[in-house]
Amino acid sequence: MKLERIGAPNFDLELTLDSGQTFHWERYRGGFAGLIGDRAVYVEQQGSELRALAGSAREVQRYFALDHPLPDICAAFPDDPAMCAARDYCLGLRIIRQPLWECLASFITSSMKQVAHIRQMSRALRQRFGEQRVIDELELYSFPSAARIAQVTEKDLRECALGYRAKNLLGTARLVASGEADLEAWRVLSDDELRARLCSLPGVGAKVANCVMLFAYERLRAFPIDVWIERVLKERYFARKRKVTAQKLREFCDSYFGEHGGYAQQYLFHHARKTTPRRVKKRAAGKAARLSQ
Repeated sequence: MKLERIGAPNFDLELTLDSGQTFHWERYRGGFAGLIGDRAVYVEQQGSELRALAGSAREVQRYFALDHPLPDICAAFPDDPAMCAARDYCLGLRIIRQPLWECLASFITSSMKQVAHIRQMSRALRQRFGEQRVIDELELYSFPSAARIAQVTEKDLRECALGYRAKNLLGTARLVASGEADLEAWRVLSDDELRARLCSLPGVGAKVANCVMLFAYERLRAFPIDVWIERVLKERYFARKRKVTAQKLREFCDSYFGEHGGYAQQYLFHHARKTTPRRVKKRAAGKAARLSQ
């Protein structure tokens, strides 16, 4: 396997791929194998340099957003204990630029699920409906297109362990495949317009819409709020208030974290997910399960 070198200062490959943005990369040899769009890619890190499968440098640089001025972004974070702890823990984590449909579909299936479960569903969808790619002896599968998903039945999708999410994924796939939901054309919309369009799709609420805006449309101000982030915000920023509405949280995040709120959210999320005691994690998982019923 021939590799080419890519300069990657201020970047942590493993941290980024483990941060809950994307769900299909696999450990392979000394690095990771996955797909960027339909292209199979292998990438490993040695210090401030990546080594990627020959011919994939441009895709790797763009996908991992190596052009984002990460030191400047981190320097612009609010100077408070929670944010500083998350920043220090997550140094090198970057917001990935994901394909629009793949990101949207992945987060529709993510509703009320932990990362390990989302990875299982992603793998099942890819293996059953995607196209095979091979790196050495490793078999990889592309994420199935909206047109491909639109052709299958809800039963087919439920067999990939999607549960009630199958109906939502199928409905959205049919809208995208027909052109009624033109994800590419939506790139020019304002944040508010884009969020509204996304929320009009089956299975897409504010949290999923903000994830897609952040991880696919590169709207770095978008601030997804899930169970983890809601808990962090209430404990660290509203500890003296008994009740904080969802609207209050959204307004606070938009004004307090500013134009790079998406980065701040991802750092807070990953720090909380990795450092929270197991007992609290179980309570959070239990709350998510109850909400999904």
